[in-house]
Amino acid sequence: MPPRSPLPARHGLSAARLRTPDRDRTRSDEWPTMGAWLRHRLPEHVDVPGMLAEQRFVDEDGRAVHGDDPFAPHRFVWFHRDLRDEPEVPGPIPVVHRDDRLVVVDKPAFLSSIPRGRHVRQSVVVRLRDELGLPDLSPLHRLDRVTSGLLMLATEPCWRGPYQTLFERRAVQKTYWALAPLRADLELPVVVRNHIHKERGAWQAEVVPDAPVNAETLVELEQEVDGRGIYRLTPRTGRTHQLRLHLLGLGIPIVDDPLYPVVRDVEVDDFSSPLQLLAGEISFTDPVDGLPRQFRSVRRLPLVAEG
Repeated sequence: MPPRSPLPARHGLSAARLRTPDRDRTRSDEWPTMGAWLRHRLPEHVDVPGMLAEQRFVDEDGRAVHGDDPFAPHRFVWFHRDLRDEPEVPGPIPVVHRDDRLVVVDKPAFLSSIPRGRHVRQSVVVRLRDELGLPDLSPLHRLDRVTSGLLMLATEPCWRGPYQTLFERRAVQKTYWALAPLRADLELPVVVRNHIHKERGAWQAEVVPDAPVNAETLVELEQEVDGRGIYRLTPRTGRTHQLRLHLLGLGIPIVDDPLYPVVRDVEVDDFSSPLQLLAGEISFTDPVDGLPRQFRSVRRLPLVAEG
């Protein structure tokens, strides 16, 4: 296990960590200094000389790593990455529940669950670590960036295991609501069962005919609103884009979906048309104290742009 970071979190983000190769994998002629190794190890767009001059690389004791330090094998180095400017996602993050173990929030559309890619500061984890003063806050599951609704997070690493086990065992009951077209010839309720596959890096997932079932959703029409239906969705599995694909397959794609049926060119800072999909309820038996837990979103369909 690596040593604990000597750098405190910044903007809700832990410092990045690197480790030099072991002695039998090194070539002293290739990396005579730590500066040479850092320039080799980090992408070209990272200003390694500038960061070394500003003493932004530190060792496990918090001492600055200098560019002319002799290369040393099996050495940990920490630093904070430069973050790009990100358009602020409008709207608050309502806290539905908070105790010593769990935080349950009502995520707005367009806010990433975790920091990744172009969405780092504008993620639930980074924003709430700062807002709630919980530096170790981490999600127990994920919602797509464009999906709104309930997201559960653990306050400390020690609580992740018990609650994540619930999700692995499918012992968490989740209910979603979606706004989608009506079809007079569609017999409901219906259980959609098929095989969903998503290639890494692809925008869309796809249904694979005749493959073993790995995705299942109960679809029910709850009410009609202005010529559209509000559908209650009860997933029994949790595949990527499962609900969006299952409604598409029924001929009722979710309103304002930027990916289905076709990928739309939407600017990253266009928050005007939220996907009409809401993670509305979540319930389970608490694995720590055995008590029933149930949480409900404060949002209702149709969702409107915030801010």
